[in-house]
Amino acid sequence: MKLTLRVWRQKNADATGAMSTYEVDGISQDMSFLEMLDTLNEQLILAGDDPVAFDHDCREGICGACSLVIDGDAHGPERTTTCQLHMRSFEDGDTIDVEPWRASAFPVVKDLVVDRSAFDRIIQAGGYISAPTGTAPEAHATPVPKPDADFAFEHAECIGCGACVAACPNGSAMLFTSAKINHLNVLPQGAPERETRVLDMVAQMDDEGFGGCTLTGECATACPKGIPLPSIAAMNKEWLRATRKARR
Repeated sequence: MKLTLRVWRQKNADATGAMSTYEVDGISQDMSFLEMLDTLNEQLILAGDDPVAFDHDCREGICGACSLVIDGDAHGPERTTTCQLHMRSFEDGDTIDVEPWRASAFPVVKDLVVDRSAFDRIIQAGGYISAPTGTAPEAHATPVPKPDADFAFEHAECIGCGACVAACPNGSAMLFTSAKINHLNVLPQGAPERETRVLDMVAQMDDEGFGGCTLTGECATACPKGIPLPSIAAMNKEWLRATRKARR
């Protein structure tokens, strides 16, 4: 395959970025999108140019680091992570636009790399339980109803990639935050911090400068792990419950 890539290049956080055009040839349909970018970078290095900076780690769709907007879609045309997107999703001769996440709370560090530490601070605000560390407790020591366990596991699948923010026209982090709140709040282990967790994490989310949610649904559509849109409603219910309790 021969492709034309239009890639966002930005030297640093203070620089003005712009799209740069590159031609890449000899791309196999079995390559992942990141392997294709590796091929581009080898070409740039051999030519004495600065390679394109982009985030990645596991390349197995687990870590969520591969945060790219491809042809206007978070992670590209398939509902998967960028590292699991393969070049068979494109056609020979295609022109592909590659950009970083676009959100004020995710400032660009360089090229396609953005600072997603806002997510870390949201989790630090309440994404934990007050359980002693050390030996793991017996799995059946605390009974959990199966519907609650299924609900918790569904939300715990969130990998914090930020596709929901990149896809949202408002740059909202509600889907991410709701996933992190719901998977703990529904379990008995998360009960001691149930009220403070949702109040503190939502407050931190607002402080980070994410946009407001208007339930357009783009977040759930882009989520590679399929976190459902009703997760936001469940979090709002928890927030209202905690707010009423705090006022008593």
